[in-house]
Amino acid sequence: MNTTSATSILVVENIYKTYGKTEILKGVSFTVNKGETKVIIGPSGAGKSTLLKCINQLIIPDRGRIFLNGEEVLHSHSHINRFRQKIGMVFQNFYLFDHITALENVEIALLKVKKMKRPEAREKALKELARVGMKDKAHLYPAELSGGQAQRVSIARALAMDPEVMLFDEPTSALDPELTGEVLEVMRNLAQGGVTMVVVTHEMGFASSVADEVMFMEEGKILESGPPSQIFFHPQEERTKKFLSRISELYGELNRNG
Repeated sequence: MNTTSATSILVVENIYKTYGKTEILKGVSFTVNKGETKVIIGPSGAGKSTLLKCINQLIIPDRGRIFLNGEEVLHSHSHINRFRQKIGMVFQNFYLFDHITALENVEIALLKVKKMKRPEAREKALKELARVGMKDKAHLYPAELSGGQAQRVSIARALAMDPEVMLFDEPTSALDPELTGEVLEVMRNLAQGGVTMVVVTHEMGFASSVADEVMFMEEGKILESGPPSQIFFHPQEERTKKFLSRISELYGELNRNG
């Protein structure tokens, strides 16, 4: 029986995952409450992306439990598609269908999965495109969009399913720096609007200004977690300090005022 807070949307308990002889996740646990933004940072190979895929059951953990609104997600078998509708996922790459428009990319799951009538699906799709600032590009094809625009369409597609929680796996890593800001601005607006989010990112300025909690992962474990003011400016673990120092060397100092 899950005994977490009634406000907890997502509960991850003691997740392990091994590939061959390599342990990728080593007992990861955390809780996300309604309306919270949790940001996961850490070096490449820490297990961050694998963790998100385990939450959405794109990868099945070896051990552990995951709850969504009190219902166990793992081993849900015939209910997996129902859970996936409630857990929106935005990847590094956009995974849009090239042969259909931005609008059709957003509405297709509403038609096929939610079985909406086309007028209702179209209205919903246009609403979500407007939410990410892409309504005026609704009738363009993916090849006609910039990378930032395509990623905003993929965010709209995930939002259209009305998920309980949104997972973002380094959503700006495939973008040119000048296009990164428009995607981060959309995500910032979602966070301010109360959308529950778990974000894997290397964008430390974004994390410091938006996160309710930052979790630093290393070698398959959460080494340290806390509010941005603690993690970024008063980290307790030497490994966290070293990682953030290296990030500052590469990308500049964090803005203490968000």
